[in-house]
Amino acid sequence: MMYHLYHIPGKKIGVTCDLNNRVTKQQGYKADEYEVLLSSDDIDYISNMEIQLQKAHGYKVDRKLYKNLKPITDMKINVTEQTTTFPVPVNKLKGRLMDNIGMSWNTEHGELNITTATIDWIMKNVKTSMYNNDRSYVYNKAFARFYDNNDVYPRTGALSMGSKASKKPLKMFENIREWARVRGLYDEGNPHTQYVKLQEEAGELAKALLKDDQVEVVDAIGDMVVVLTNLAHLRGVNIETCITSAYNVINKRTGKMVNGTFVKDE
Repeated sequence: MMYHLYHIPGKKIGVTCDLNNRVTKQQGYKADEYEVLLSSDDIDYISNMEIQLQKAHGYKVDRKLYKNLKPITDMKINVTEQTTTFPVPVNKLKGRLMDNIGMSWNTEHGELNITTATIDWIMKNVKTSMYNNDRSYVYNKAFARFYDNNDVYPRTGALSMGSKASKKPLKMFENIREWARVRGLYDEGNPHTQYVKLQEEAGELAKALLKDDQVEVVDAIGDMVVVLTNLAHLRGVNIETCITSAYNVINKRTGKMVNGTFVKDE
């Protein structure tokens, strides 16, 4: 895993293995509002550097080394026939959900899980427990219907044009996701590492094409699809939805072939 030592000028120096979720989504800073000072897969080195740089820049120094912090994961939720109850109040729920991305649980209405997309739905529909103000809950049936209606994915960019994924994910993609889940890729990996992996596989495809090696071409394309499936999942969206979204855009395009490439009309 790659750890990043980041600096928000005038605010803090910290460490994370997921800049997008930790700095952008949770803390609200855009990419041009912070800088990455160091990146390393050596957690001991990055932990010690965090403390040294916090002292050097006059920021608050963490009491514990990053490597000794125990992340708050796998919330002890309470699942009944009707509801899923979270052990935190509404005003603290979003941060706790962000810390538990990838977590899933079973209900009578099917499996539910936490992704960047479902967090949005949960926060719009969560209610404070009538028995304890420090607890909050959502209705399982409504949450499950959210999936059934294909609204589980962020409605931004191309997805806002009304594209929808198949209600039943393709078995092969489900197999890929299960393979990755069992091996801890969704717990330990992140979109950035998957992007680097995608570039590696693209390089293998380029070599295979140059050598006219059909076996390696098939293998490289397959590897790229696997990586893209996992990258999409880590971003809280199924690859089936990405493909559907892209097709809904290109199937309306007109154009012509120029030097072996399709050039769309303006």
